[in-house]
Amino acid sequence: MFSFLRSGRVLRPAVAFAGALIAPSMAAAYIGPGVGAGAIAAVLGVIGSVLLAVVAVLYYPIKRMLKGRKGSARAEAKKPAE
Repeated sequence: MFSFLRSGRVLRPAVAFAGALIAPSMAAAYIGPGVGAGAIAAVLGVIGSVLLAVVAVLYYPIKRMLKGRKGSARAEAKKPAE
């Protein structure tokens, strides 16, 4: 099925390219501590927004369900006694 992978015609250059991308190289500039702080802030912002979205998706249906329960309990309490 994947005979072109077994022959090495595609696999060898792909592995060589991946190795060249992964290999560390020397940095030619000083970036300072501000970039690190900014990167940390960006990562925390993304994580925080994802967590906030999950909480919002879970919170509002539960809130509506609880309001519905309170509303039905109040309606039963207002019924005249038979």
